[in-house]
Amino acid sequence: MSGISRTVIRDTIETMVAARGADKTVCPSEVARALAGTDEKEWRKLMAPIRAEAIRLADEARVEIRRKGRAVDPHAFKGIYRVGVARPSS
Repeated sequence: MSGISRTVIRDTIETMVAARGADKTVCPSEVARALAGTDEKEWRKLMAPIRAEAIRLADEARVEIRRKGRAVDPHAFKGIYRVGVARPSS
């Protein structure tokens, strides 16, 4: 996993999501580039670990996985997703 720890990935996701704000989301590739730089070969290696940590954070209600602007089940989504601030459940 390119030597970047789960903790660093989690912290980066949470920091970027918080900085973006409640109404905006972060693309996982933005997180990857923040961690690995602009070399696509390097940052692409982080996409699976970032997805895994985003799912864990969503399970803990610390972030929300969104597709097409809507929150989705972190264990049942496919394809392109974004990460946002966890909204209170109603």
